[in-house]
Amino acid sequence: MTISSMQAGAEKMAGEVRSVLSLGATLGEGPIWVAHDAALWFVDIKAPSIHRFDPALEAVRSWTAPAQIGWILPDSDGRFLVGLQTGIHRFDPVDGDFSLVHAPELHLPGNRLNDATVHPDGALWFGSMDDSETAISGVFYRMDRSGCVASGLDAVSITNGPAVSRNGDILYHVDTIGRTIWRSVIDGSGVHDTRVFAQIEEGAGYPDGPTIDAEGCLWIGLFGGWGVRRYDPAGKLMASVAFPVANVTKVAFGGDGLATAYATTAAKGLSLAERRAQPLAGDLFAFDPGVCGVPGILAKL
Repeated sequence: MTISSMQAGAEKMAGEVRSVLSLGATLGEGPIWVAHDAALWFVDIKAPSIHRFDPALEAVRSWTAPAQIGWILPDSDGRFLVGLQTGIHRFDPVDGDFSLVHAPELHLPGNRLNDATVHPDGALWFGSMDDSETAISGVFYRMDRSGCVASGLDAVSITNGPAVSRNGDILYHVDTIGRTIWRSVIDGSGVHDTRVFAQIEEGAGYPDGPTIDAEGCLWIGLFGGWGVRRYDPAGKLMASVAFPVANVTKVAFGGDGLATAYATTAAKGLSLAERRAQPLAGDLFAFDPGVCGVPGILAKL
């Protein structure tokens, strides 16, 4: 099926998209709902910081990060794992301390860590990217308590994701500059059978962070695309949601029953005129997706 015919059959979702936190993030990213905390955690990569949004109180608490920060994920020890430009660190929100766990790319000082997820087995999957967004130096990694290994997938300039299917056998990984979402099989033998899952057409923006919902469909933020899309497990475009800002980075499901979709956005790259036209750029948004999310998994590092 062609991109144009998929678009023709896709549903324009009518749920109201609303700003729930006025933040003006330079590059908001990595939203994750932490159930035991009943809060959404996310980062601002370029104004390096961690944010905790409590929707019940409509309140935010923030911490400054010591380097560019791509993601935050809860660990089984009660703290968080975060991806800094200097490597993977543990973050303790009680005292704001960051402690190094592993630095996979000391040989690539121009790279930084960009996005991540946790596999059902507790392993961490994450990617790196060239901070100047030009060199083909972004790599996907898998890390567990036995160590960190490169996935063997081809290097790209900007990795995003990955996301993992509910049963853990499919890895969705993104080549943002190439406008391509890839699908690979993952099992005990590694990563294999890689194929194109979906291609974002010219003019529709660049695929950013991917997220899986309870029906096994994949949601993707569109940087420069003014919204998010939902694809079924076969890669068919099912629905799209329009936003009042151009740069939508990633969706996370949270709240009661994981029935609310939250989305981070970015003001990065907007001209002064575009910034005036998009006063909500960089805010945290929410909408009714018509489907629930998947409970988060604690990393086991």
